[in-house]
Amino acid sequence: MVEMIQAVRGMNDILPPETFLWLYVEYIFRRILLGHGYQEIRFPIVEKTDLFKRSIGEVTDIVEKEMYTFLDRNQESLTLRPEGTACCVRAAMEHGLLHNQVQRLWYSGPFFRHERPQKGRYRQFHQFSAEVFGLTGPDIDAELILMSAAILEKLGIKSFSKLQLNTLGTKASRSEYRKRLVQYFKEHVDSLDEDSTHRLHKNPLRILDSKNPDMLKIISNAPKLLDHLDDESLKHFEKLQEYLTHAGVNFEINPCLVRGLDYYTKTVFEWVTDRLGAQGTICAGGRYDGLVEQLGGKSTPAIGLSFGIERTISLMQQTDKNHRADSGLHVYLITDSEATFAAGLKTANYLRAKVPGLRLVLHCGGGSLKNQFKKADKSGAQYALIVGEHELKTRSVSLKNLREDIPQQSLYQDELAEYLKLKISKKQS
Repeated sequence: MVEMIQAVRGMNDILPPETFLWLYVEYIFRRILLGHGYQEIRFPIVEKTDLFKRSIGEVTDIVEKEMYTFLDRNQESLTLRPEGTACCVRAAMEHGLLHNQVQRLWYSGPFFRHERPQKGRYRQFHQFSAEVFGLTGPDIDAELILMSAAILEKLGIKSFSKLQLNTLGTKASRSEYRKRLVQYFKEHVDSLDEDSTHRLHKNPLRILDSKNPDMLKIISNAPKLLDHLDDESLKHFEKLQEYLTHAGVNFEINPCLVRGLDYYTKTVFEWVTDRLGAQGTICAGGRYDGLVEQLGGKSTPAIGLSFGIERTISLMQQTDKNHRADSGLHVYLITDSEATFAAGLKTANYLRAKVPGLRLVLHCGGGSLKNQFKKADKSGAQYALIVGEHELKTRSVSLKNLREDIPQQSLYQDELAEYLKLKISKKQS
């Protein structure tokens, strides 16, 4: 017997009917992003490896351990994109989108990291992201965070999430703070775990983000970046807090929030939840004012965010039974003979063309009416539309409500009557 080939570990299939829930979430993201003036940008899944080494930082877990990197036939090192900001910057620079312009861009799709798979952390994962270029002030920081709050609210999970804020200051102020931090951790080197010891001289700020519970005490007593900020960064951060408070957005300051990528400056933030275990970050973002210049462009202020789609959907499913995946079907059309199937086929195509947004399945394969009704119910459709011998003779159709929570009078009942010019006899369950 031939052995079945299974999916790569940590790279998951998304099956019906769950894909309908994905479509709903993607629709909400698109609607809100477009409503805020963002335009979609698309870029390749594969990029040159140097793009990520120069942007993310060579001394990061992503570059050191997690990237899917390979040599192509020309012996050029390529990498499956582990994150999107560097790709977006590369594309915007390459096509001249950043020269004396403000750009609000969004993108979505799969990303890849070779991590140990667990719930909420996969080797292929999906994100919805937004990036803004050309604006320096805390006003755009506030609007971006408010937009993320609106997305969470619309998806019904804002009340299960909390916003954490921090600032990383400018590159200069962070450099001074880095020296103090290294000195502090050197004094406690015997208390550092293996990862923290490795990061001490290469990326000491990442020690603050350690999830090792044995490190909590030493981290909590470490010098705080907020106490070593330059005036510009401090004013920026205070104004951002003022804007968010005025807008009614609750937040907490997390001085250990540093993010995992080297390019962040000033504002960083995360929406986190306690409903998903260790992988509790739903959305994360921040400023990266130096990245464009770092990648060879002119100095350009920038800020962005990313939502993890798998985690977002998981939180929706855990916190509200109404977020169950369903088929999204409105109508399942049933016929009871060869003659009525021909009429049903014509009716189905006519309705799909005439009723905007109608999702209708025509039963194929024959079978008794009882069996067809079972399949209609199993399909998740809201209604069964019957075109049988009786309906053919009386030039009518019958509409049966398959769901108790669907109102008896439906928009689609009216539209069926309007477009078919037929009398709808409601057959009750």
